[in-house]
Amino acid sequence: MNPISRVAIIGECMVELKKVGDTITQGFGGDTLNTAVYLSRLTHQQGITTSYLTGLGQDPFSADMLSAWQTEGLDTSMVYPSSDKLPGIYAIQTRDDGERSFYYWRNDSAAKYWLREQDPQHLLRDLCQHQMVYLSGISLAILPDDGRRTLFELLTAYRQQGGMIAFDNNYRPALWSSAEHARACYAEMLALTDIAFLTFDDEVMLYGDEQEDQAIARTQAFGVKEIVVKRGGEDCLVISGQLSIAVTPPPVANIIDTTAAGDSFSAGYLAKRLTGGSEQDAALAGHIVAGRVIQHRGAIIPKDAMPEI
Repeated sequence: MNPISRVAIIGECMVELKKVGDTITQGFGGDTLNTAVYLSRLTHQQGITTSYLTGLGQDPFSADMLSAWQTEGLDTSMVYPSSDKLPGIYAIQTRDDGERSFYYWRNDSAAKYWLREQDPQHLLRDLCQHQMVYLSGISLAILPDDGRRTLFELLTAYRQQGGMIAFDNNYRPALWSSAEHARACYAEMLALTDIAFLTFDDEVMLYGDEQEDQAIARTQAFGVKEIVVKRGGEDCLVISGQLSIAVTPPPVANIIDTTAAGDSFSAGYLAKRLTGGSEQDAALAGHIVAGRVIQHRGAIIPKDAMPEI
């Protein structure tokens, strides 16, 4: 992999309301934001800058998000403020047995419409200052059709100019009008992808796969060169060229909360690859980071709890 000094991560962060009993606490959350924070923590000392690309409002919640991201070392120069939109909101309700239910209010969020207000050539110029772009299936799903088309055109031009793209399948059926629509968008996305992170359960929901080999073969057929199949606490699979390996996670004795396990795995994997590690080293790093995250409550663990990779 060529030297990389800047990574751009595209997605959405929302206001989080968490209800436990009669108490409600407010925070922030989002799948790609989790990956961005962990990637920044793991690579900032090695001279790699992580930028977050999204839309926010001009409200106190958006200001708090920006401040928190900047504290984490994220470059926020490509966070675009909307004059008439606000961040999305989601609520988590935790039952007595520990099961969680999620409720979302995001249909009019700034992150959904930010591409409508930007000049594509200006965006492309800024994006090309980064050697890699990372996004997820949720990054695609929240956009209206015109925004998604703009994004695909932008990513196509970016890749033609030498940029690399990493994509996490992260499929959420409720965000798509139909599975057929999602499959068509994923096909277009994967044709632009260099590194694909697949969660097999998501592939089953989207395509009806019965075996992981089906997901791997389909992804390879789109031209993806490096495929990582995430399997929770089991071995992950890495397929890259002639390499095909299973990497076992170190044991974790005290699992408290699996929130952001997959997001943090992707960050650990990319952090090791971007700093010269092999695919096997990267998979182990992903396991180590995710294993530490699930021993704490919430998506983002304290900085002093970060592992060495």
